[in-house]
Amino acid sequence: MLTLSLFVSGWAAMYWSLSVSYWLTFVFALPTSFMMIRLFIIQHDCGHGAFLKSATVADRIGAMLGVVTLTPYSYWRKTHALHHATSGNLEHRGFGDINTLTVAEYQALTRWEKVRYRAYRNPFVLFGIGALLHFLVVHRLPFIVPRSWKRERKSILWTDLGLAIFFTLGALALGFQNFFTIYLSYTLISCPVGVWLFYVQHQFEPTYWEHDPQWQYNSAALQGSSYYALPEWLQWVTGHIGLHHVHHLNPKIPNYRLREALEAHPELQQVTHLTFLESLRCVSLALWDEEQRKLVPFPRAQPQGRAA
Repeated sequence: MLTLSLFVSGWAAMYWSLSVSYWLTFVFALPTSFMMIRLFIIQHDCGHGAFLKSATVADRIGAMLGVVTLTPYSYWRKTHALHHATSGNLEHRGFGDINTLTVAEYQALTRWEKVRYRAYRNPFVLFGIGALLHFLVVHRLPFIVPRSWKRERKSILWTDLGLAIFFTLGALALGFQNFFTIYLSYTLISCPVGVWLFYVQHQFEPTYWEHDPQWQYNSAALQGSSYYALPEWLQWVTGHIGLHHVHHLNPKIPNYRLREALEAHPELQQVTHLTFLESLRCVSLALWDEEQRKLVPFPRAQPQGRAA
């Protein structure tokens, strides 16, 4: 309730600020956007069965939060479960992760396919227009999942209906311009930040990728999931998702107990720490080099004497 109250308070502050200055509105948009991210983490915990004892209540809360977070609950719950079950597995990429090719796969692409992959991995696309399109557009389309995923398709449609109702009522109550100025101000922040947080959870060095026969769940969790050592206040506003190695090891631990679990088990602290400044260097990582067993930037993927 605290997070939801702070989120609603952010809306109220932004609405009030419209009569003062748009710049002040954008200032209030920053904390509001982080409350949206915290609500996403609560939705995330509902999907793992970590937030409430009642699965039915958790699913209902998760579905309602999906309207706020622009993320259809049942669709996301299933793809995220696949992500947890296969993170770092080279034979099971494609759902719930950042698309990552090996060096050999990249070199086998046509020139146009290389251009598309480079565009996808470009930071201005991945954390900018791509992040916004993913949440605002892609999540609205039921055909992004297999036809046999009936519950997940319904989840997308119900979320779209909820958003249509929310947008209509909000525009009528606050005025079209006021409503969408507020809505877009914090959404344009929260979507890129959300994608960034997801990116650094697995796109760092040293990390873990392995072929299916050798892949191990615990190794993928502890070596392939980041310990993002953010300041404590930033850990709180991001739902402690920076303690991602602990979360992947046991997704049943709710976000507010991840710190407790980390401190209770010193061995969980004997992993690679990633500070904010160090995480910025992860932006250049783009391909998994199977020979070096590490993520590398594009220039290192070029065959000697040839352009990529």
